[in-house]
Amino acid sequence: MTMLQHDDADDGYLEGQLLIAMPRMTDRRFRRTVIYLCAHSDEGAMGLIVNQEADNIDFADLLERLGLAEGADAIVSFEDMPAELASKPVYIGGPVETGRGFVLHSSDYFVTNSTLPIRGGVCLTATLDILRAIATGEGPEHMLLALGYAGWSPGQLESEIQANGWLHCAADHDLIFNADSEAKYSRALAKIGIDPSHLVADAGHA
Repeated sequence: MTMLQHDDADDGYLEGQLLIAMPRMTDRRFRRTVIYLCAHSDEGAMGLIVNQEADNIDFADLLERLGLAEGADAIVSFEDMPAELASKPVYIGGPVETGRGFVLHSSDYFVTNSTLPIRGGVCLTATLDILRAIATGEGPEHMLLALGYAGWSPGQLESEIQANGWLHCAADHDLIFNADSEAKYSRALAKIGIDPSHLVADAGHA
């Protein structure tokens, strides 16, 4: 199999880029999704959906579920937490390990052996320490909280792209971390010069 090549990925991999689901995507879990690829190599790929907010859960709810909002392990009281932070959305990162939390964030927060630097000043941390830091006002300036992730076995993502399941483009902080989740799909398509209405009309044609 020939490894996928791309102008923005000199090693042929798409780590640090955005995947954009094509309208023909048959898996309903990924319909109209934009995924930030945190890792991509010959061992497979892993990413987080950045435009699919979870229903009925926000940052305050997440802390409560993890036992960090009350009792001996409490890190901050809801009364002390700014309303904007408490109501910060939690995203459906993907269908794998949906009970596991991930934080995609700017590089101004970094913990050795816990934080994974990706590309372009974007990092990934999956420990409780970053939730504590966020709750106490010591977290990163930009962040996206997610439960679960999307994963691909070796060669699977390349096959899906070759079958026109995904488009891909360069990522930028504003698109990843912007609060307007509904607009991310069309904005990602616009980055590569595609009008979503034209894409739908042309679906199924070479």
